[in-house]
Amino acid sequence: MANVVGRSPLALTVLGVLEYRPAHPYRIQQVIREWGKDRVVNVGQRASLYRVIERLLAAGLIRVRETQRDQQYPERTVYEVTDAGRQASRQWLLEMLRTPRQEFPEFPAALSNLLLLPPAEIADALTERARALTVELAELDAELAAEAASGLPRVAVLEDEYRRVVIKAELDWATAVAADLREGRLTWSLEGLSVLADAMAADTSAGRGA
Repeated sequence: MANVVGRSPLALTVLGVLEYRPAHPYRIQQVIREWGKDRVVNVGQRASLYRVIERLLAAGLIRVRETQRDQQYPERTVYEVTDAGRQASRQWLLEMLRTPRQEFPEFPAALSNLLLLPPAEIADALTERARALTVELAELDAELAAEAASGLPRVAVLEDEYRRVVIKAELDWATAVAADLREGRLTWSLEGLSVLADAMAADTSAGRGA
């Protein structure tokens, strides 16, 4: 049944929350935020969460445990994970850990189209990004320190360790590229790139004809 539902970070996290304790959708969203997993899983839109829950339910990976009725709140359906859901979450988790997946975030797409901007504007944009990353890194360091002081086991914060490594690497890279642009170490000409593109196209055509 794991193959019936396309794996996703949100689907995996929903199964993880329900393995911890049965819950209704609003509580699932709360737990994801309380655990800080909203930094790595997009749970901002309740509609997306409901769609994932519906798919997991249709696939038999979760089931309805009970329906709660309270005068103060609308009727709430409480879900729990099934044995098939436990198997699926473990399968997905191992696949995600083992195999790098081709993903398409915005930043690399922007980098692939840099020729639409002049070097100075690119440098300014990267410098602004570096400032934002510096703030994010400081906030994350504070969170990691607080988590360590609280006695939280390291396995519970490995995603934050990974995020820190990625953010620090991106910060260093963006700062270095902005400096290269400003100091003239990174330059190009549209004419030279056009000649190169034409040569590459000719090589491709020749290879196809061979």
